[in-house]
Amino acid sequence: MQKKQHTECLGYQVFNGELAKAFSSQKTLVSTINQYSYCIAEEDIEFKKALEQSEILLPDGIGIVVAARLLYGKKIKKIAGADLHEFLLNQLNSNGGSCFYLGSSENTLSLIKKRLSKEYPKLKTGVYSPPYKAEFSEEDNSAMIAAVNEFKPDILFVGMTAPKQEKWSFSNKNELDTSIICSIGAVFDFYAGTLKRPHKIWVNLGLEWLGRLIKEPKRMWKRYIYYGFIFLGYLIKELFKKIF
Repeated sequence: MQKKQHTECLGYQVFNGELAKAFSSQKTLVSTINQYSYCIAEEDIEFKKALEQSEILLPDGIGIVVAARLLYGKKIKKIAGADLHEFLLNQLNSNGGSCFYLGSSENTLSLIKKRLSKEYPKLKTGVYSPPYKAEFSEEDNSAMIAAVNEFKPDILFVGMTAPKQEKWSFSNKNELDTSIICSIGAVFDFYAGTLKRPHKIWVNLGLEWLGRLIKEPKRMWKRYIYYGFIFLGYLIKELFKKIF
């Protein structure tokens, strides 16, 4: 990725360009960063390393957009994992390419394949549902890698929630026979229809987080309220550094 497509923000090189110009011939690891993942990465060195060493780090959160403007005077555009997913599917469909979905349940993956067959008929798709557990065994990892490599997709989508998916993708990047690896979490559920993404009005207003909080308050309050205040603390700290 060209340097001009990066913007420094809170110690990370965040993507600030056009997706159409983002990908090259080299293997590309794509991750996303928002206020929640930033806070978690401050406590998890392995996760932070995975984010720092991703070739493309998308600003998937209004908190990151605000931080870039407030601290560095840089205007960046929020790019959600769902936006990346749609962009890449269109590219693959036009080229008759292939993709693989690694993560989530068999039911969710089945719904994804059903929708893809209607919306992207030229696309070749593979799926694999790994065991639902906190940590994968060596046998689990071998089976997951083998499933991907047997299919040899142009693009691998990984959906195992953060920070698990980013750490797994980073750790196994060199073993995976694919050109692009994208950790996109909730996008699996959004696309399958098992979880509804907030309306575009919320997204365009920079309030997608509020839409999700209203829909799932019990699950999302900590991510958006608790870690929202933690993130605000980091911003204030950085502001004081710049002032003093």
